[in-house]
Amino acid sequence: MNRCWWCKDDPIYMAYHDDVWGKPEHDDRKLFKMLVLELFQSGLSWITILRKEENFTRAFAHWDIEAIAAFEEDDRARLLADAGIVRNRLKIDAAIRNARLCSSLVQEFGSLDTYFRQFTPVARDVPKGGFEKGTLPLMIDEAKAMSKDLKKRGFGFTGPMVCMSFMQAVGIINDHVKGCDLCIY
Repeated sequence: MNRCWWCKDDPIYMAYHDDVWGKPEHDDRKLFKMLVLELFQSGLSWITILRKEENFTRAFAHWDIEAIAAFEEDDRARLLADAGIVRNRLKIDAAIRNARLCSSLVQEFGSLDTYFRQFTPVARDVPKGGFEKGTLPLMIDEAKAMSKDLKKRGFGFTGPMVCMSFMQAVGIINDHVKGCDLCIY
């Protein structure tokens, strides 16, 4: 299979690329999972997060949004002591707060999918055949708009780059590059 350049020959990256990245995701639990993993990735390499994905899943109640929203101080202490995840107090607090806020989004919009899909670009200027390596936009206006709205609602660690990566990961945008078998352009 021809893949995007960033996979190299790492089996973890290749599986993520082939099975997750850029594929439209509509399940709220999986959307929340990707939002949390993206926030934990801030300042770290994505491979670090992928290698700890199973540990994150276990530590964060298998991505049950309501369960995480109900986390209390003892849960926070448990997460801070868990060597299997990234033990950053600010990121852990943001993940718990974001779960509570995601519950509000579900009440307001009916689903996280409905909320996040409102930021889908109406049209993108994509070259015929897709973007070449090195020409893929690092940011789009819709990611900035998502970030601005999430921050206004009180979400943490949801800056424009986190939102852009999230949009790519859950298939709101498909940024597989020219020559990749999964490029749709």
